Amino acid sequence: MPFLTVVLPAFNEADNLPKTIESVHGYLRRRQLDAEILVVDDGSTDRTAEVLERLRGRYPELRVLRHPVNRGYGAALRTGFAGSTGEWVHLMDSDGQFDIADLDRFLPLTQGHEAVLGYRLRRQDPFYRRINAWLWGRVVGFILGVRVRDLDCAFKLMDGSLLRRFPLRSDGAGISAELLFMMQKWRVRRVEVGVEHYPRVSGRSTGANPRVILRALGELLEMRRRDPRSEPVPATAPMANAERRHAGG
Repeated sequence: MPFLTVVLPAFNEADNLPKTIESVHGYLRRRQLDAEILVVDDGSTDRTAEVLERLRGRYPELRVLRHPVNRGYGAALRTGFAGSTGEWVHLMDSDGQFDIADLDRFLPLTQGHEAVLGYRLRRQDPFYRRINAWLWGRVVGFILGVRVRDLDCAFKLMDGSLLRRFPLRSDGAGISAELLFMMQKWRVRRVEVGVEHYPRVSGRSTGANPRVILRALGELLEMRRRDPRSEPVPATAPMANAERRHAGG
């Protein structure tokens, strides 16, 4: 079992993946972390599959899982989480808007927490996306009672043994709300840490697509209808001890 699995969901990110994976690989090597990089290609229709096949020959720690058709962001994350093997799982989008080096401030917090949640210090997205995110956060807070500084920030570090027991169901953008809803319900020990956010330089985000938004709203209402008593609460995952391999040790 490696110490860390870095999960990178990807849909039509052929132009961004080489730089992102190179950055992740370089960071893991510098920090001497026992880790794997797991990319989930969610049915991309561009050159993503071709690019990943080429990169696999360059980076031995890279694994690729692929959906034959596009199923959605949530489905990609669920596949990545289920396929991870690390003691800890780090979620990071593959579009180049995050810097893996920010993980330096997350790793020490594994001593005492089961999840370290990033929030974007200066979100580098168009104004309409920031407004949509603000409204979405208020809706999720009202329906599920989940309140965090940055609901959909795709930079999170989570205890793998606990994460892999979450009964996640969302296939779309509602996955982030569902993940945090599970953490809240199961009293996961978590902390929030600010991270840098950078403009997207290639590709196109689908988060503001009306179909994506309506799908996420439907998933949110389905979460609200679920009977918490029908889903067993797992035993709390054992916390890391002083000898656990982290921070380059």
